[in-house]
Amino acid sequence: MKFNALISLFLGSALGLSAQGFKDGVEYYRADQPEEAAIILNNNLDQAGAQKATVYYYLGQIALNNGNKAKAKTLFDNGLAADADNGYNYIGLGALALAEGNESAAAGYFKDAKGKAKKDADVLTEIARAYFNADPVKYNKEIEKALADAKKAVKNAPAPFILEGDRLAKTNVGEAAGMYEMAAQFDTKFEHPEAYVKYARTYFHVNPQYAIEKLRDLLKAQPNSALAQRELAEKYYEDNQLTRAAEQYEKYIENPNHFKKDKQRLVGLLFFAKRYPESYALATELLNEDPANFYMQRLQFYNKKAMGENDAAKAAADKLFNNPNAEINSQDYIQYGELLQDMGQDTLAVDIYEKAVALSPEKTSLLKDLSSAYTSAKMYDKAADTMAKFIDGEGENANPNDMLQLARRYQNLAISYMDTDSVASLNAANKALATIDKVIARVPDNPLVLNTRSDILRVASRGNVTPEVIAADQATLAVLDADPANVEKRKSIYRAIYGRLGNYYLTNNDVENAKVYFQKFYDVDPSEELKTFIENLK
Repeated sequence: MKFNALISLFLGSALGLSAQGFKDGVEYYRADQPEEAAIILNNNLDQAGAQKATVYYYLGQIALNNGNKAKAKTLFDNGLAADADNGYNYIGLGALALAEGNESAAAGYFKDAKGKAKKDADVLTEIARAYFNADPVKYNKEIEKALADAKKAVKNAPAPFILEGDRLAKTNVGEAAGMYEMAAQFDTKFEHPEAYVKYARTYFHVNPQYAIEKLRDLLKAQPNSALAQRELAEKYYEDNQLTRAAEQYEKYIENPNHFKKDKQRLVGLLFFAKRYPESYALATELLNEDPANFYMQRLQFYNKKAMGENDAAKAAADKLFNNPNAEINSQDYIQYGELLQDMGQDTLAVDIYEKAVALSPEKTSLLKDLSSAYTSAKMYDKAADTMAKFIDGEGENANPNDMLQLARRYQNLAISYMDTDSVASLNAANKALATIDKVIARVPDNPLVLNTRSDILRVASRGNVTPEVIAADQATLAVLDADPANVEKRKSIYRAIYGRLGNYYLTNNDVENAKVYFQKFYDVDPSEELKTFIENLK
C-alpha cells in the first residue's frame, strides 16, 4: 500500500556540511528550492573554500524573495565587503532597488555589475533575472536586452536558455522543456545542474523514463551533487519505482548536505519497498534523537504490523495514538483497525473504523472498510446499511464487485434473521435479490455472480431448493460449460450445483435425472463411495 499523503508529511532540518560545500546551496537556489538553499548556504558560509560574496548574494536573494528588504540589503552589503569585484551583489542591490520602485538606481547597480563581469554569462543573465523577478511584463524590453548581452558575451552559455525556459514555463511547457534541454546540452562542464533538474520536472509527465535518464546523466557527471542525488531519488519515487527510490535515497543521505526530512522520507520508502526491518531500525534511530516524532512512531507501528509482530505493532500504535502532538489520519485508524481484526478483537476494530470514517468523511471508500469490519463483528444490519450508503454515493458509477458485496451483505443479514424474524429475513433476501439482479444486468456471464443468486434464492426460501433455485443453477452451468477451463478453475461451484441438482431430482423421485447429475459430480470429483452410490440408485 502506497501512502503518498504520509510520506509528503516528513519535515526536518539540514544535517552537516557537503563535499561540494556552498555549491550545493547555489544549485538548490537555482533549482527553485530556496528553503533548502538557505540552510546549506548558512551552514557553509564560514567553511574553507566558500566564496562568501556569492553565498551572501544568494542569501540576500532569498531574503528579498521573502519580503525582508532590510535583511537583503545587509547581506548584499556584506557580499560587497567580502569581495567588491564580485558582480553578483551589485545585481542584488539592483534587484532591491527595483523592489523599491527605483529603476534609475537599479540600472546603475546593473551597470556596475557588468563592469565587473563583461564576459560572464551567468552574471549578465542574473541581471535579466532581476528584471524578470520584478515584473516580467513591465520589464520585458530590459530582459531581452540583458539576455542578448549574456548570449553575446559567451556563445551557447547555458544560463540565458535556462531563464528563457523559466519565462515559458507557465504558458508553454513544451517550449520551456526545449529551452532547458538546450541549456543542458550547452552545459558541457555541468556547472548548471538546474538545467537538467528543471528539464526533468517539466518533461517528467510526458516521458518519465527520459526525464530520469537526464538526471542519471547529471549524477554521473556530478556524483557529489546533493541536488542531483535527491532529484533522481524523487523522480524514482514519483514514477513509483519505490525500490530504486529507496536505494537512491540511501546513497543521498550519505551526503552531508542532506536534510532530516529526507532521512525520514527514506524510512517511508524502505517501508513501501517492503524492507520493513531496515525501515523500523531507521525510524527507531530518528526517534532516539526526537522521541516525540509521531511520523516515526507511525512508521514503527506500520512496520511491525507488516512484519506480523502484532503485539509489538499494538504497542507502537498505542504510543502513536497517545502522543498529544500526533496528527492522526484516517489511514492510521484503518491500519489499527486491521491490526485489531488480525488479533481477533473485532468489536474494538469497529470502533476504530468508525473513527476513520468520522475523521475523513470525504473518503467514501472508507465506508467499504467499515462495512467489512461490521461483518467481521457480526453486526450484519450495520454492514448492509454502510455498504448501501457507499453504493448510493457511487450512483451509476458503482463498481459491480462492490454491488456484489452489497448483495452478500443483505444475504448475511437475511441469514441472521432466519431463526428469529422471518419477515425481516425475507425483506433482506429480497434486497439481496434486487441488488444481485442489477449486477447480472451489467455482467451477465460471470459464474460467481450467477451462483451467488442461487445462494440468495435458497436463503429466501429458508434453505429449501425450489424450482427457482434449480433454474438459477442451470443458468450458472450454462455459463460454466462455455469454458472447459472452468472444470478445474470453478470445481467447487460445479460440485455444489451437481450435488444440489442430484439431490433435488432424487427427492422428487426423478432417479434418471438424479443419476445424470451425480455422475457429473463423480466426473469432476471421483470417489469410490459416490461410484457405489450411483450404481445402487434405483
